[in-house]
Amino acid sequence: MIKGLPEKLKKLRLKYGYSQKETAAKLKVSPSVVSGYETGERTPSTEVLLQLAYLYNCSTDYLLGKQAPPPESALDASGLTDRQIAAFAGLLRVMNDKD
Repeated sequence: MIKGLPEKLKKLRLKYGYSQKETAAKLKVSPSVVSGYETGERTPSTEVLLQLAYLYNCSTDYLLGKQAPPPESALDASGLTDRQIAAFAGLLRVMNDKD
């Protein structure tokens, strides 16, 4: 078992609003496997660890306890179009303008 991993996985799952069943479907495993990860009864394979990092938008280093948690102010722009990202970036530049 990787120290702290079960707690991190449960916290991240809840943060993203996924049930264990939804998480299992995304990982292509059974809900009991996800439950095992969150209780520490099972340890995810390297492949699943990478899938979890991608799913929860964090690094594998964070999941393994080698890095601080991702900042709460981070934004997930993965569902935005290039045009929407450019518009948002422009808004941020205007908001940060000191003039």
